[in-house]
Amino acid sequence: MIRFARLVVPLLLSAFSVVPFTQAQADQGWPRHIPNRDGELVINHQPERIVSTSVTLTGSLLAIGAPVVASGAAMPGHKITDQQGFFRQWGKTATEKGVKRLYTGEPNLEAIAAENPDLIIVSATGNDSALPIYERLSAMAPTLVVNYDDKSWQQVERVLAQATGHEAQAEKSIQTYAQREKEVKAKLVLPPQPVSALVFNPHSRLVNLWTTESAQGKLLESLGFTLAQLPAVSIKASQRMKRKDIVPLSGENLVTGLTGNTVMMFATGEEGKAALLAEPLLAATPAVKNKQVYALGDESFRLDYYSASNLLTRLEQLFAKQ
Repeated sequence: MIRFARLVVPLLLSAFSVVPFTQAQADQGWPRHIPNRDGELVINHQPERIVSTSVTLTGSLLAIGAPVVASGAAMPGHKITDQQGFFRQWGKTATEKGVKRLYTGEPNLEAIAAENPDLIIVSATGNDSALPIYERLSAMAPTLVVNYDDKSWQQVERVLAQATGHEAQAEKSIQTYAQREKEVKAKLVLPPQPVSALVFNPHSRLVNLWTTESAQGKLLESLGFTLAQLPAVSIKASQRMKRKDIVPLSGENLVTGLTGNTVMMFATGEEGKAALLAEPLLAATPAVKNKQVYALGDESFRLDYYSASNLLTRLEQLFAKQ
């Protein structure tokens, strides 16, 4: 059993900064001291049975070859999920690895305990966060809280790799993607800049804009895209939510908030694009008026190695030189 301890870290916020891991660090062995929500998590031995309470983070665990045995799930059979409620971009891999679906939605403590985990992964934000029961999970097994709303997917992989001893696998996936990104970037002819990158819910007329701190924003910027300036009133709304990756827009803020000359729609296909183009509140925005709206696919909602790779393919299809 892995034992852990919490230590007081005066500069807690700075402790969450992420730097690339070197092979020397990978060879340091155990125990490892990992910055965590309330200080420091000490992991004495390499985990062998990881439970992910966050469907968002499960993909990154799979990408680095970590031994994740079970995971929380989203609603099954949705356009972004398979029949287990796993994200489509890595659902097949999860099935091949024998990852068990524990629950949908609210965390189930009994189901988690039944898997006898030696490491539990929790997301700090998002609908899949189990943070309210963090103390109870910590009493069950070492529990690592990972904040993905201010990190690229590569940074998230490196945090998980340090905790699981899978640095080499993480760096392999990151470098494989980097080479592919370089190739795609050289082919792109970008649409009119700047862009508003977003997720649109036509039923509630709600838009969530991705910020420069989001994984989605970081990916676009790495390819040469420029994110449109966000309105101050919307930024304040985001700060009240304590989220760094999204800025919510609704009502009249839809008009003032979508300032990009192009709209990049995440987590949707052509049907979502059609709904946004048909929304009367958005008719006067620059991108809608000029029909500069692009759907990036259902699998682009949460980014990990799998979805980011798929997104490169989609961007190449849309904007590569002919």
